[in-house]
Amino acid sequence: MALPDTTAADAADMAAAALGDRQAFGRLSQRHQGWLLGFTQRLLGNRAAAEETVQQTWLQAWEAAPGWEPRARLSTWLYQIAYRLCLDQLGRNARWAGEVAEDWPDPAPDGEARASQAQQARLVQQALAQLPPRQRAALVLCYYQELSQGEAAALLEVSESALESLLVRARTALRRSLAPLRENAP
Repeated sequence: MALPDTTAADAADMAAAALGDRQAFGRLSQRHQGWLLGFTQRLLGNRAAAEETVQQTWLQAWEAAPGWEPRARLSTWLYQIAYRLCLDQLGRNARWAGEVAEDWPDPAPDGEARASQAQQARLVQQALAQLPPRQRAALVLCYYQELSQGEAAALLEVSESALESLLVRARTALRRSLAPLRENAP
């Protein structure tokens, strides 16, 4: 999900929110809620935990609004808040790694195809869940959230070469985890 360029509108709404304008902050929330929820759900693997994390992200953003300076896109700043909250939650909830999100929508049209796709999605989600958080975040940002490597590197506070290294290690680990799935494919 590529982010739209809302830089000017975001800057204006954040300036108003910094002065306590709840409607401006509501517009920010409406613009960014969808991708933020998708990002956190993919990192946490659980919709309820993701929704809670998004709410915490908005709370922190509201509290920090008076001091916010537009040095980067607002979406990058929001990603950083959400990413840190996800890491905190992952650290508190070690059993998360084995859980699979049961509430992800399944777009397949017929029963057999839907069952097969659901099984594959669960296996991919399990493999993703086994990755270290930084590797998982790099994959989610670049492949699911469709951020450029520069944007993802900035969010993770690493160089682009370090991000590429994270991606290489993550893809290698996923290939290894999903090898049985590929071997059983028709």
